[in-house]
Amino acid sequence: MEKQKLSVKNSITDYIEWLAQYGASADGGVTRLLYTKEWMDAQLAVETEMSAFGLDTRFDDVGNVFGRLSGTQSPDEVIVTGSHIDTVINGGKYDGAYGVLAAMLAIKRLKETYGAPKKTLEAVSLCEEEGSRFPMTYWGSGNLTGVFSLQDGAEPRDESGVSLQHAMHENGFGKGVFQAAYRTDISAFVELHIEQGQTLEMSGRDLGIVTSIAGQRRYLVTLEGECNHAGTTSMKWRKDPLAASSRIIHELLLRSEELPDELRLTCGKITAEPNVANVIPGRVQFSIDIRHQHQHVLEQFHQDMVALINGICLQKGIRAVIDEYMRIEPVPMDERLKAAAFETALENGFSCEEMVSGAGHDAQMIGRRYPACMLFVPSRGGVSHSPKEYTSARQLEIGVRALTDLLYKLAY
Repeated sequence: MEKQKLSVKNSITDYIEWLAQYGASADGGVTRLLYTKEWMDAQLAVETEMSAFGLDTRFDDVGNVFGRLSGTQSPDEVIVTGSHIDTVINGGKYDGAYGVLAAMLAIKRLKETYGAPKKTLEAVSLCEEEGSRFPMTYWGSGNLTGVFSLQDGAEPRDESGVSLQHAMHENGFGKGVFQAAYRTDISAFVELHIEQGQTLEMSGRDLGIVTSIAGQRRYLVTLEGECNHAGTTSMKWRKDPLAASSRIIHELLLRSEELPDELRLTCGKITAEPNVANVIPGRVQFSIDIRHQHQHVLEQFHQDMVALINGICLQKGIRAVIDEYMRIEPVPMDERLKAAAFETALENGFSCEEMVSGAGHDAQMIGRRYPACMLFVPSRGGVSHSPKEYTSARQLEIGVRALTDLLYKLAY
């Protein structure tokens, strides 16, 4: 199918459908993985549209693409807005893409109405956030902030054994042809995003103003016991790692529910070996994902969790190994930017509420170095990372209007 072409007069919903063509699946989902053809075609299309809007465009050396409207008084103070272009496998049309397209439209509207800003505005389509192809997340914003360097792409490999670095080079990036990704001129970052939860839909409010983005810790727990016969081994003599895992997971879930401000705990993956109906497992692995907006809560839960796992396993004669393979600290959003966002919402008559984001976002990585804020619009049914992901045209437009007016406050 020939790709739909757009003019600068199209709406946010038109643009959502347009970008969804790149990596579209038959059931309405989208798969756009970092440095694939679908991803590259989408980034080039975004750059073309940015240029059609009258913005000065450029790629950086990892594949982030920017559309710039230079400031007249303080051109070196850059206010960046946008999100990520990549998706999960067979994800939705809105996650990430909405923030990219809304950023472009907001700057276009400001340019047409008010001309050049005092401070520079940039829309950005960040190359990667999801970690869907390579075991690394925030490759775009991580390089932008200097947390990652090009050398960090040498080790991560996809399921076919292709390294991130090789895939980057195949697309022409990472060779010093483009400007280095790391930036020191950013004075603010604003990310507009779908909520990916049900809070706004349930409250009936138009916008969520994010106060902080929860920290995350992920663990792989391995329990090793003793394989044995299911019929001849007495219950009291068993060294059953699956039974121990069940007890651990149940107790952790109970404890998480008792904590204030709702620590969120997920055990989403579990395997048992040999995984046979009439054999007591000898080895079990399961994942633990914990999230909270306060660092001290995460740290205390970590300590309690380790003590719980070791205590139960000691009782049962089971060996436990706890591998913490991800640690992302909570990041509060900038107070000045939050206040400006609230003021913008009230001036427009939009209902809003403060929210903590349990999901990770580029604003979390960028907010570690630069002032950042996030705005959410409702997600129908709280569904995301799915072809069923949906936000109404009205709600999408409210987000674009709020972003436009917030950028006006910051740059004009």
